[in-house]
Amino acid sequence: MATRRRRMGCVRIVPNTMSAEAADRVAAVTSSQPSTPLQISWFEFLLDNSLLEKHLQKTGADPSPVQLIVQFLEQASKPSVNEQNQVQPPADNRRNRTLKLLALKVAAHMEWDLDSLEKGLTIPVLNMLLNELLCVSKVPAGMKHVDLDLATLPPTTAMAVIIYNRWAIRTIVLSSFPEKLTKPGPHQMNMLNLVQQEKEMTENILAVLKEQANDSISVLQRALQLKKDFYVHTLRTLDLLGADAAANGETESSTAGLRISADQLHCQVCYDLGGVFFQQGCMDQTAYKKAQDHFRHTKELLKKLDQTVHVHLDEKRLNGYWNACKALAGDCDPSDTQMTQCDQINNLIRACDYQAVVEAFIKDNSSQSLQNHFRRSILRELQYKVQQGDSGLDEVCHKVCVCNAVRDALEGEVPSVGFQQLLLRPSRRTLDFMLEVCTRSLEQRPPSERSRSNMADFLRTLCESLEDLSQVFVVTSHKLFLELLKEEERKMLLEQMKKRSATINLSAKPLPSFYDIPASASVNIGQLEQQLILSLDPRRVRQILIELHGMAERSFWRVNSKWEVPAEYIVVILGIKDNLTKDLVYILMAKGLLSISVKDFAHARLLFSACLELVTEFSPKLRQVMLNEMLLLEVRAHEAMAAEGSKERPPPDLVSRVRGYLEMRVHDVPLRQVIGEECVAFMLNWRENDYLTLQVPPSLVMNNPFIKLGQLLASTCKELPGPKESRRTAKELWDVVVQICSVSVQHKRSSDGRLGLIKHRESTLGIMQRNKFITFIKKLREPLVLTTLISLFVRLHSIVRDDIVNEVTAEHLSIWPSSLPNLQAVDVEAVAVTVRELVSFALSLNPHNQSWLGTQADIYFVTNQYCAALNFYLQAGAVCSDFFTKPVPPDVYTDQVLKRMIKCCSMLNCHTQVAVLCQFLREVDYMTAFKALQEQNSHDAMDSFYDYIWDVTILEYLTHIHHKRGETEKRQVAFLLRVQMKAIGQTELNSSNPEEVLQLAAQKRKKRFLQAMSKLYF
Repeated sequence: MATRRRRMGCVRIVPNTMSAEAADRVAAVTSSQPSTPLQISWFEFLLDNSLLEKHLQKTGADPSPVQLIVQFLEQASKPSVNEQNQVQPPADNRRNRTLKLLALKVAAHMEWDLDSLEKGLTIPVLNMLLNELLCVSKVPAGMKHVDLDLATLPPTTAMAVIIYNRWAIRTIVLSSFPEKLTKPGPHQMNMLNLVQQEKEMTENILAVLKEQANDSISVLQRALQLKKDFYVHTLRTLDLLGADAAANGETESSTAGLRISADQLHCQVCYDLGGVFFQQGCMDQTAYKKAQDHFRHTKELLKKLDQTVHVHLDEKRLNGYWNACKALAGDCDPSDTQMTQCDQINNLIRACDYQAVVEAFIKDNSSQSLQNHFRRSILRELQYKVQQGDSGLDEVCHKVCVCNAVRDALEGEVPSVGFQQLLLRPSRRTLDFMLEVCTRSLEQRPPSERSRSNMADFLRTLCESLEDLSQVFVVTSHKLFLELLKEEERKMLLEQMKKRSATINLSAKPLPSFYDIPASASVNIGQLEQQLILSLDPRRVRQILIELHGMAERSFWRVNSKWEVPAEYIVVILGIKDNLTKDLVYILMAKGLLSISVKDFAHARLLFSACLELVTEFSPKLRQVMLNEMLLLEVRAHEAMAAEGSKERPPPDLVSRVRGYLEMRVHDVPLRQVIGEECVAFMLNWRENDYLTLQVPPSLVMNNPFIKLGQLLASTCKELPGPKESRRTAKELWDVVVQICSVSVQHKRSSDGRLGLIKHRESTLGIMQRNKFITFIKKLREPLVLTTLISLFVRLHSIVRDDIVNEVTAEHLSIWPSSLPNLQAVDVEAVAVTVRELVSFALSLNPHNQSWLGTQADIYFVTNQYCAALNFYLQAGAVCSDFFTKPVPPDVYTDQVLKRMIKCCSMLNCHTQVAVLCQFLREVDYMTAFKALQEQNSHDAMDSFYDYIWDVTILEYLTHIHHKRGETEKRQVAFLLRVQMKAIGQTELNSSNPEEVLQLAAQKRKKRFLQAMSKLYF
């Protein structure tokens, strides 16, 4: 026992001894209480390596697997406090690494079932868990997953990438579902703070996942192209990692871990991709077709698989998705014999044959093949069309409502509230239709005794609901009524109707429909809330709120969890005393912001204008708030037009309003930082550099970091190109960016007396946080501004990497300093990530910018991604030569660029391409060409590239090499000899020709070779 005495955090393991008095107390407690096993604490798993597996094998283990994951990661991510009481990031020590590994083992025991993990873990915790999986699986750090080649990665590494990206798109889909907000309870302040922190973390993670959604989709689509089996980490492989056994390659072998067949993985990935494409369908109708294709493949694979033990999907949801896709994609062939009745009805609705829909519903009342939820969804769809202004469908809605009510009655269900409202004042035509549906529903086949009894009850209830006795007599005299109800029952019902008519004043004015059925008031409120969520008409929103406040005295701005207004405005809006006005202001603003987020600027203008008109009457502060938000709306609308290709400059009025906002001095008005940020980006994008450099008040530059950054960018751009003495502004911009990318450094004396180095994540001395800086950059689209920023970061990247041989090139590098006084203070990884993101973003705006393409190629080259580098070097040459129909300018394909292309080909084992490219240099590099041609293991087409060699010396050496290898009998040598003789015999390659003729011949082969290379690498 003494060997186990050690410290783990604040817990000490001591020998199992106690005093007699303590033993008596324990005995007294245990004798008076049932012997319930104590819950195992998280630290016990650190002390006994075998305890975790034993615990997970138990039925109803306490704590449960997901609780263990939370406990392990919570303990591993706790910050520490140093001797100066400064909070430090979690230490990277053995204890924390072991805790993270334990969390991964629990997930491995759950076989990485994302359904179970998503139900039990929050988004931040699951994000931390999967990032740890990427780390232990040795996924290359700093590289985007979309740039990885899954086919060449170790099986467990590729599977980790796939699991993470599956979770990413699933989380995006789940976050789009509406959530009912929980009512605030008597929480303590620290609890509220924790909830708020978790919400902010979740929102930040979701923002990143949504930004990278297309990359995740691409990764998963490429995974579907792999036909091999996959392997995922198990408890055993994770144990090997923990024991540092990965050195022998066991955990990276092709069969280490749990085997997942290709069909099983493809089934799961297709299901997840179908979900995200279905979610995108509301913005892009063609996405429904993609979703349908993936769900079809999922269903086919499910039928093919003998067992689906490693496939975790909801088949009911899959069938729902499938039916919805067929309805939304309109991919139902009327001649298809396998087409379901649901598909037929959807086809009828698309064809606007509503009478046929009603007929189908009447027939289904007898066959009862359609599910009730589908019938109700059809009714909701028709009602939605009526709300959108198609008043001609009112009668169709009434008929479908009647058909559904009769179907409910036949099954003994209570009719819907909508049907009961229809009975308040039915027309004779509606009443006749009800009786017709009831009769035909029992005619199609011999009805059961239960159906007849239920129909009799329905007719009896119908009579009791009608207030007009003449309508009651219509029902009671109908053939079906006489057939189903006995004479005694008919007489009793008529007596009740007569007595009721004596006590009811039928001429009294009826109450509004919302109060006609008091028992269903909550249902009516729910229906109004649904209309409130859907409506984008400010007047209709106000009318609904008035009705809701007449029915219930509570706030309705919490109805939809997606309604959010900026935190800066919450206090002002919730301070409005009148509840109706408070709800109206909040909802109008929230709906407007939602409309902006989906680029529905027309509805956003309507909603904001109505809100401005409302608040102008009572609050100057809110009036200014709405004016600011309307300015942001117009800025974003104009930027969206520019992103779509519009060259129209913004109107002078908008530019004037932007200037006015930047110079605004109202102190008691809450301001959103994003508005100032987008206003500065707007001015830079439209080259309002004179205002930013000359007219902005100095106080604004000092107080607003975005204005300061915008001024420095504008000044630097104005000075390009310029003499050295005019580069003072460039030096100021450099200092600001370096400070943003810096980390604070602090020395601490270790136990052995040496000084150690502790790095904080980010320095607080910069004018803004790094993530806000990146967000601001991605709002810019002016080429010169982006080129300036790319140039700055490329220079900074070269300095911190300190690799003279492998430098990245860009324009205007000479304006920046060539060294840093405090190199250790710069976060190298942050600079590398920023330069990659910046160049990728710039190319997403203009993929034909030769300078940016060259920089991207260099970035891939220095990170040893040779295939991607060669791709972008070829693109850079193609865009400035009309796809190589003209010579590539020598300042684009310099000797340095050509040598890098040669190295790329060499590293890819394409040695014939190396030999051809060696001719492109100003001085032909015969040594490299000869060495490449000596290689026998070449991955290119070899002889197919011989025709692009125009240098006779290389051709002669090539023939010599083949003879030397003893390949005299091969057709290849004969071909070479013919090529050589043909080349030597061609007048255009005769060395006696003028230089112009030789250059023309070389250029012809260069063009054809580069075009062939483009087909290979594009």
